[in-house]
Amino acid sequence: MPTDRRTLLADVAIAVLAETGIRGLTHRAVDRAANLPPGSTSAYYRTRQALLTALVRRLVALDQAELQEIGNKTPVPQNADELAAGIAALIERRLTGDGRRRSLARYACAVESVHHPELREILVLRENVARQAVCDFLVAHGITDAGDRTVTLLTCVDGLVFDRLVNGGSVPDQEIRTLVAAALR
Repeated sequence: MPTDRRTLLADVAIAVLAETGIRGLTHRAVDRAANLPPGSTSAYYRTRQALLTALVRRLVALDQAELQEIGNKTPVPQNADELAAGIAALIERRLTGDGRRRSLARYACAVESVHHPELREILVLRENVARQAVCDFLVAHGITDAGDRTVTLLTCVDGLVFDRLVNGGSVPDQEIRTLVAAALR
């Protein structure tokens, strides 16, 4: 449970955005979802843009914490099957439960960032232990442009998550193994 009101409101705003879309993200909607008196959210985030910026910052912080945790718990994959299994686990997390809510919110924010460059700056790809593990795996397998291929592979994974959020279904293991094989070519 978040310890301060600003964090609580940002967390609730993520849930509201995931449930109602960008048009449904209002101060009143966050107040209702947080079971707070009307005007509570606007007391902390005066404008809708301030609320959206706080939401994006919190979303990035949660994603980074999750990826750091995964990277810290998981050793660098030794073979393509281990890497594919790690990616499959990440995809599953992003398509279910709280991960699904964050994914829906993340994509809504990404689209919104087209019109708000300050959000784009917050959403920029970041280094983390999990991402470094993928890069280290590719380097260990002789890939000379491992950094670029890591970005390409993870962008493809992101695209699969987006597609399954929009169209439903899961990502077959073979699809993930094919992406890993392509990164290794």
